Amino acid sequence: MNITDKNIDGGKAFDWGKTSEDYAKFRDIYPQEFYDKIVNRKLCINGQTVLDIGTGTGVLPRNMYHFGAKWTGTDISENQIEQAKKLSQGLDIDYYALSAENINFPDNSFDVITACQCFWYFDHQQIMPEIFRMLKPNGRILVLYMAWLPFEDSIAGASEELVLKYNPKWSGAGETIHPIFIPDCYDKKFELIYHEEYPLNVHFTRESWNGRMKACRGIGASLADEEIMAWEQEHMKLLTEIAPAQFNILHYGAIAELKKR
Repeated sequence: MNITDKNIDGGKAFDWGKTSEDYAKFRDIYPQEFYDKIVNRKLCINGQTVLDIGTGTGVLPRNMYHFGAKWTGTDISENQIEQAKKLSQGLDIDYYALSAENINFPDNSFDVITACQCFWYFDHQQIMPEIFRMLKPNGRILVLYMAWLPFEDSIAGASEELVLKYNPKWSGAGETIHPIFIPDCYDKKFELIYHEEYPLNVHFTRESWNGRMKACRGIGASLADEEIMAWEQEHMKLLTEIAPAQFNILHYGAIAELKKR
């Protein structure tokens, strides 16, 4: 499903379903520390019900399943949900192909609602009252994010420049460490009770970093097949020149926890 937003990539359409296979293979990369930060907040654990909005290929529910929460995942892309179901075989996780704005679970259904790598895509004026309604008393919104740091990591910076060569209006470039932005419309119904931003080193091979970059919005989700192929050939050549066979890419993780008033 094509998504167009004038505030994202200059309005260039993108569809995560185009890159679902690469997404499933190359974007399940969060280090253990990323998940530990969630559990240390006593969230997404045994006895809790959790809704993961924008679940993609189910990375968060699958990797946190063993902590004991009952997970439900939703995503606008049917292809993403198809991959999530394949990768979650044997796990008691419910998945639905729904946009964030069309989710309609009963009142007081969830202890926690998570949004990982997707919060900025939502129509917050529409979704905020629904999140409030679906959360139990004292329920939590947990917004999560991880990004490479192009100004501090030379390999990430070079790869990012190549994305911009093929997709100059891609607005995912130039990331720096900063708190997750929470729109003002949440203030009356929720209280921001915790946030943290922290460095992370994520391990890659040339092939897996190429796959991670290919599965980003600026390449696999938005370019034509011939453009993707040309970018990938150029990117692999670049990596053989600037990167060893295995390496770490400096990222940062961010977490924001909001409590229902």
